[in-house]
Amino acid sequence: MILALLAALALQSSTPPGAPPDPASVQADSAARGRAAHGAAATLDRMHAAASRADGAVYFDQFAPDARFIGTDNTERWGLAQFRAYAEPFFAQGKGWTYRPRQRSLTVSDDLAWFDELLDNDAYGALRGSGVLSRHGPDGVWKIEQYVLSFAVPNDKARAVVGLIAAPIP
Repeated sequence: MILALLAALALQSSTPPGAPPDPASVQADSAARGRAAHGAAATLDRMHAAASRADGAVYFDQFAPDARFIGTDNTERWGLAQFRAYAEPFFAQGKGWTYRPRQRSLTVSDDLAWFDELLDNDAYGALRGSGVLSRHGPDGVWKIEQYVLSFAVPNDKARAVVGLIAAPIP
């Protein structure tokens, strides 16, 4: 029975075993991955733009319902409801935050995408964002599942930064 099933599947395959893949199929797969990557990147871009405009509705719409935001402080590991409770009062006052993506690496595999990006901020300088997105709903809309914001500390300054963090507060 299993052999018959395997034989039937082999007969349905358009590519014989051991043969190179069809170039048209490879190009179609590549184009689909490119569109998916563009969609995931657009979600990140909307998130950054909305934060800069203090537009909480658009900002939080980029996140999945059970998303996590991990901030720069070691106490900042928030579910979406906690993060919203923290950020909405700032947005309500018209106060947002601006992180400008300078460089982004994004990888897509099926309905998941993971990324890291270098960000510029006027107050903090260089930071790094990283995380995961997934597709949601019948339209496959990309939503942020997890976003991690961290300071990009140059290696030659790491000991001094760690020393400041470990120092007792007067």
